[in-house]
Amino acid sequence: MLPTFFDRWQLFIGVAVLFLCAQGNSLGASHVTIDSNQVLVIDGQKVFPIGFTKPPPPEAKTPDGKNGIAELASAGATFLRTGGPWSEESIRVEEKFLDAAASNHMYCLPYLREHAVVKSAQDETTLRKFLARFKDHPGLGAWKGDDEPEWGKKPLEPLVRAYQIIKEVDPNHPVVIIHAPRGTVDSLRKYNVTGDIIGTDIYPIGYPPGGHSVLSNKTLSLVGDHTKIMMDVAGGTKPVWMVLQISWSGVLKPGKTLRFPTFPEERFMTYEAIIGGARGLIYFGGDNLGSLNPRDRELGWNWTFWSRVLRPVIEEIGSKSPLYPALVAPNSALPIKTSGAPGLEFCAREVGNELFVLACKREGATAKIEFNGLPKTISQGEVLYESPRTVSAKDGKFTDWFGPFEVHVYRFQK
Repeated sequence: MLPTFFDRWQLFIGVAVLFLCAQGNSLGASHVTIDSNQVLVIDGQKVFPIGFTKPPPPEAKTPDGKNGIAELASAGATFLRTGGPWSEESIRVEEKFLDAAASNHMYCLPYLREHAVVKSAQDETTLRKFLARFKDHPGLGAWKGDDEPEWGKKPLEPLVRAYQIIKEVDPNHPVVIIHAPRGTVDSLRKYNVTGDIIGTDIYPIGYPPGGHSVLSNKTLSLVGDHTKIMMDVAGGTKPVWMVLQISWSGVLKPGKTLRFPTFPEERFMTYEAIIGGARGLIYFGGDNLGSLNPRDRELGWNWTFWSRVLRPVIEEIGSKSPLYPALVAPNSALPIKTSGAPGLEFCAREVGNELFVLACKREGATAKIEFNGLPKTISQGEVLYESPRTVSAKDGKFTDWFGPFEVHVYRFQK
């Protein structure tokens, strides 16, 4: 029997209601939590934040005419650090950033700037209005609180009051505090009460090298040193996000020599931070005018560095990569150890029937490293991003060569 007009109309209404419900769910406010492994969880989905300070403008184009934010998302990036200084115009731009993030399955990390400190009733009123304006946008992922508060010797009370207001008005989004590569574990730890996620920025590339840090080490492995410091500051109670270099003032100020990380350098810094425990990465300086060639200056972002260096790195760790599930997994309890040379750093993650081992070597001589403690049933592993290379395992052991600042990523079927 053919459906009547009434039957067809009911079917149309039913489909329309389902569509609108789906749209409502997809356009609703994001709900962000942190799990017991310090992994960010957005609307029930585990996320490894990969972002930029600052990203290209929301309507910017790449050299080949693509939307800039869509280009970042296509590589597997997930976050945009946006914001301020705040005015009606910058608020309108922030709304465009949030819309662009949401439409590309990304999230914004707005920098609260002057609103991150509450010293008066007027400050509190302004912060509450500001939060209310953005807190329900589906493109919001987290708030960035005060920048480098320990280095700036910021009083705690105004920062704590701002944090309390943020959590009261918007309990669904965490607060991120990024420190300078300064201070001690104790002096940094006292600021833990002002945020939910902590981290530091470290930019080791420049002439002379290592000038951004006061540590005695002046090599690329400064990234690992400062990641370890922040892990000690967090004490297992908060996620650590690291901010890594595109460009910074130390290569842009008068009298300085412009220098960018190479692909191997950026790759090493990225993996060393992850191996050290970082649960998120932000890349800094893509919008610094002094670092842009004439073409990129017109486009508003460092697309040259992106295509030559950063996109290939992010494609290895991004949300579409074979490694990504391991980046949001807990550390493995397998008793894996290494021998053969000092300075080898690694972490192991298990995802279903797969075992991932991420390893990098600090400065020093090239060496052959033995890994042991793997399941004895494993016989062969793929070396990701070095196809067709593999490693053979026997009795829970395998060996491989590592040069200074070299990275290998292994995937085994258990």
